[in-house]
Amino acid sequence: MVAFSKVAAVVALAGSASAHTIFQQLWVNGVAAGQDKGIRVPTYNGPIENVLSDSIICNGAPNPMKSPAPADIINVPSGATLTMEWHHDPTGPNPNDASDPVDPTHKGPLMVYLAKVDSALTQTVTGLKWFKIYEDGLDVATNTWAVDKLIANKGFMDFKLPSCIPPGNYLLRGELLALHGAGQYPGAQFYMSCAQINIIGGGSASPPTVNFPGAYAGSDPGIHVNIYYPPLTSYTIPGPRPFTCGGTEPTTSAGTTLRTTTTAARTTTAVTTTARTTTAATTTARTTTAGSGTGAPLYGQCGGQGWTGPTTCASGTCKVSNDWYSQCLP
Repeated sequence: MVAFSKVAAVVALAGSASAHTIFQQLWVNGVAAGQDKGIRVPTYNGPIENVLSDSIICNGAPNPMKSPAPADIINVPSGATLTMEWHHDPTGPNPNDASDPVDPTHKGPLMVYLAKVDSALTQTVTGLKWFKIYEDGLDVATNTWAVDKLIANKGFMDFKLPSCIPPGNYLLRGELLALHGAGQYPGAQFYMSCAQINIIGGGSASPPTVNFPGAYAGSDPGIHVNIYYPPLTSYTIPGPRPFTCGGTEPTTSAGTTLRTTTTAARTTTAVTTTARTTTAATTTARTTTAGSGTGAPLYGQCGGQGWTGPTTCASGTCKVSNDWYSQCLP
């Protein structure tokens, strides 16, 4: 039993630091809005680990949003089937990438939240009121996670928009939670992006809301959890349960039941793309004592612009990914 636990821990940490993911395209009833269109896509696909940080809202430092900010608002009919498309590469799907849409070690749940806003173009995300409309976690009987389904479905995740939600502008927050390092906190890895949408039609429901930060605590059993040993007999997804219209709304399981089009048959609307310029970040190692017992955990953040946490590593070496993010790596 002990040997299994140690092996599982090694496997969990085997995912490379680059095996991350980004929600980067929204489909509405089987039609793609366009790569990055209307979505606040970060410049880096790394995780957020501090549940008390404002970056847990729609992403942010150490993963600043691509510039310029998206000027598109995606129209969504009430009750539509929506599809979030996730990929490891910030530029889209890559058939030669073994970690696309995310590394298989990054097991965990998927969640979707909405926040009503006066304008979906607002750049102020603090203080918004969020309600969950979708979640998928662990099927204990088959030991299948929502992320496993996402990988099997090539990065596509379907869910139904409740038809009783009032019309208007919203931010749509997609979240993938990777639990391979969640045996300690910080350790769970949160990946999220927000899409700018306008719901057309709808009802007059008033869903109960939560705040980000505030909806999660580092001690939550769905955030601080060893998913390898002993085997889980249950798993509680963080945050509130999804809002439904009188309990009658259909749900999906990470792109498996409500899709009316296949991946091959999806149609994409033409969008104008502009060239992006990127600079190669030089990865350098900071001086630190590996296995000192203090500092950030393996794969945890250990530096970056504005970072106020630990700058040494309890295990591994603190390496710079970019100006905003350094990480403890083996």
